[in-house]
Amino acid sequence: MIDITKNAQIQQFEFLGYEKCTHVRSYRPKPIVRKEYIEQAADLINKAEKPFVIFGQGVILGEAEKEFSAFIEKGNLPAAWTILGESAIPSDHPLGVGMLGMHGNYGPNVLTNECDVLIAVGMRFDDRVTGRLDKYAKQAQVIHLDIDPAEIDKNVKADVPVWGDCKETLPILTALLQEKDNTAWINKFKEYAKEEEKECIQPEMHPEGEIMSMAEVMDALNELTNGDAVIVTDVGQHQMVACRYAKFNKTRSNVTSGGLGTMGFGLPAAIGAKYGAPDRTVVAIIGDGGFQMTLQELGTIMQFGAAVKILILNNEFLGMVRQWQQLFHDKRYSFVNITSPDYIMLAKSYSIEGQKLIGAKT
Repeated sequence: MIDITKNAQIQQFEFLGYEKCTHVRSYRPKPIVRKEYIEQAADLINKAEKPFVIFGQGVILGEAEKEFSAFIEKGNLPAAWTILGESAIPSDHPLGVGMLGMHGNYGPNVLTNECDVLIAVGMRFDDRVTGRLDKYAKQAQVIHLDIDPAEIDKNVKADVPVWGDCKETLPILTALLQEKDNTAWINKFKEYAKEEEKECIQPEMHPEGEIMSMAEVMDALNELTNGDAVIVTDVGQHQMVACRYAKFNKTRSNVTSGGLGTMGFGLPAAIGAKYGAPDRTVVAIIGDGGFQMTLQELGTIMQFGAAVKILILNNEFLGMVRQWQQLFHDKRYSFVNITSPDYIMLAKSYSIEGQKLIGAKT
């Protein structure tokens, strides 16, 4: 916390101008790239039979989306994203295979433990991605590209560490890659994706009148947005389902608090996203728990006319907390049931139109 004294805020003083900062101790924004490591990485990838790329927000922060696409396309490399890496490539990219981790898609998680070379780009091997480190991808040789040396070898030991800005390192690596046919390997991801779609999304799997799943809701939303919307999520199961199934055509379209796990983030962040991208549709996907933490921001929407679409996925629980209590605490449920207000009446009181949907996605 930075606490600025009141007199510093309101008194006048003589301003002498800014001095340009040319150095911050221990921080090197442009690391020196060691090409011998990139050559070692290229050699591993060229020899791999089952290469697998996992990428995070570093690709987006480095503005390296084009360089990353060129990299996976030349090597014909299947690629899966972390939550914050999502939208770096379009969701329908033929080499995009889904989201990683505890709440991720089926195929990427299963095949992480089958690949022979694992290439991590701009991601930190978060525990929600890896689970137990003593069992994570032990069969694979690991290449880790990251701008922060503290992340390399922190959780997962890298056989080849590539320190540097991925916007600079990826083109060098791409130039050394051989074009390969990994069709059989990529088809394994597609087979798992079909199985997951059948089990989680297809409406015929749910009897008429049964409450629709969150995955079905996301599928219907994709039909409405065509992947062109900015999707803002709060924190909870709705967030994970959105990140698994929402479609994106443009980078920087998935707005979420990531590892901070900030409940209440969704609604105010969506207002900010709308002002940041006024010409785009902004959809806030929020759970009943997170929504009630900042629902007063409906007043901001009413006062300033922010055209934000709000989709509340109401399962009447703190769903993710309940899920963890179920999986890791022997179903000792504690304070996870939620009694909610009538959200449609609440929205109407703020001059916002609303509709309650129950049943099949039609």
